[in-house]
Amino acid sequence: MNIQHFFDADTSTFSYIVSDPATKHCALIDSVLNFDMPSGRTSTNSAEQLIQYIEEHELTVEWILETHAHADHLTAAPYLKEKLGGKIGIGEHIKDVLDFWVPLLNVKATVPTDGTQFDHLFKEGEIFTIGSIEVTVMHTPGHTPACLSYIMGDCVFVGDTLFMPYVGTARTDFPGGSAKTLYHSIQKLLALPDETKIYTCHDYPPEGKPVGFLSTVAEQKKSNSMIHEGISEQDYIKARNAKDEGKPVPKLLIPSLQVNIRSGTLPDPEDNGTQYLKLPLNKLS
Repeated sequence: MNIQHFFDADTSTFSYIVSDPATKHCALIDSVLNFDMPSGRTSTNSAEQLIQYIEEHELTVEWILETHAHADHLTAAPYLKEKLGGKIGIGEHIKDVLDFWVPLLNVKATVPTDGTQFDHLFKEGEIFTIGSIEVTVMHTPGHTPACLSYIMGDCVFVGDTLFMPYVGTARTDFPGGSAKTLYHSIQKLLALPDETKIYTCHDYPPEGKPVGFLSTVAEQKKSNSMIHEGISEQDYIKARNAKDEGKPVPKLLIPSLQVNIRSGTLPDPEDNGTQYLKLPLNKLS
């Protein structure tokens, strides 16, 4: 199994291409559609890096995977599907996310709440393949209700659930988030073999430290700043809630969710031919 990472500095996001050397089939994980908020302009610069890698290595895309509906970047999944093929997959609990955001954004007419805008909704424990690579789905909610981790051999892609040890864990103050739920999800991850490699979706290192994306279960258990061994559920919940209190909403939350609940498709043009993103006023704290 080959794993290639890509970093989008504007959103501090790591995307991955996982490929099977035997079949040259691959999956893309947590892609980025670039978006400039002040101008309202999108671009595919980050996605083009993935496309270039796939073309250079003559890979066939089977899956375009999301660990969850991200609140800090727009997904490039439909653009990549158009260019490369593959099926877009996310966890079945995306329906819980849709039940909150579709009414809030008043998009019932254009965004289904049953998840049919995605090609596949993964269930807890489901097994699928990337070429000859077997992938097991682990439901790891807490940051959002729909968060998944993808286990492949001695590797696991955890999205935002766990960050690098010096950062800690995902925030839990989003709609449907729960520090208690996240604690138990992380215990599932930390029960994997110590040598299991953990690939994270973001990094926010201290000043002067380079960004990182790879740790192990053993490293997380020893030195995660929020949930290392010896931290009780009660202590973690208290620390996590305290850290989230008063935390600002991510700057791309509203644009990201409007796009990501559509599986990455931008809203339809209005009668003047222009596409718009909405901003609900006084609805989020």
